[in-house]
Amino acid sequence: MQLIHTLDPLRSAVESLRTDGAIALVPTMGALHDGHLTLVREAKLRAARVVVSIFVNPLQFGANEDLDAYPRQLERDCALLDGEGVDLVWAPGVEVMYPAGFATNIAVSGVSEGLDGAARPGHFDGVATVVCKLFNQVRPDLALFGEKDWQQLAVIRRMARDLDLVLPHADAIHGVATVREADGLAMSSRNAYLTPEQRAAAVALPTAMRAAIVEIESGVALDDALSGLARTLLASGFLSVDYAELCDAADLSVLPARSNKPMRLLVAARIGKARLIDNMAVAPS
Repeated sequence: MQLIHTLDPLRSAVESLRTDGAIALVPTMGALHDGHLTLVREAKLRAARVVVSIFVNPLQFGANEDLDAYPRQLERDCALLDGEGVDLVWAPGVEVMYPAGFATNIAVSGVSEGLDGAARPGHFDGVATVVCKLFNQVRPDLALFGEKDWQQLAVIRRMARDLDLVLPHADAIHGVATVREADGLAMSSRNAYLTPEQRAAAVALPTAMRAAIVEIESGVALDDALSGLARTLLASGFLSVDYAELCDAADLSVLPARSNKPMRLLVAARIGKARLIDNMAVAPS
């Protein structure tokens, strides 16, 4: 497995890998867990060669967020990826991704504006900008992202489609189902922030979401189901609920009631030092 930190060696290595067939890219911020490794395993099924990027992107962190505290474990991450048979790890520094004079920002309207976009102003601009750069640097045939951040996946697909990207094309950006712990909590690097007591309480998030979905699908008024979900989280030890919304699965518009289209229930809530997000499908009416 190659570990590369600068652009010229990356370009040479990628061109060499390309002679063997399709290249899949799995973008990450490191602190890898089995959710990331599931993406890698899926990438290996879809492509001859797999590249994983590891970059903690400062553009997607807002003021007073956890940029400095975000776990950085490159040696451990590389050992895990080597064990999975990854061909190349692209781990640039900030000075490589954003050299002196960098002045470009990609903003994706619509899908980026509500939910996490409202709670974390500028976050998705940072995501779209860094992912576009990663796509241009690696030029993968396909890319894989976890569905745990459903809004991020929608933003990246919209960006790729609107900018007419070819490597990868928007249709070659694949979502992979959320990987969960045995008790149902979605795997996340930020779960490491939780104390044992908070980790035990955090399972209330997927449990309350599933209960709300049962209510929504059985005809309970949406406002009642969502307010009940929020009350359950606060009673279980969560400090606050940033949002709990039923949205159109494609464009992420907030729905006033259950509809006949594919839908997702999206929630973000804070417990201890962690801000946890999750989403689940809701059956159309």
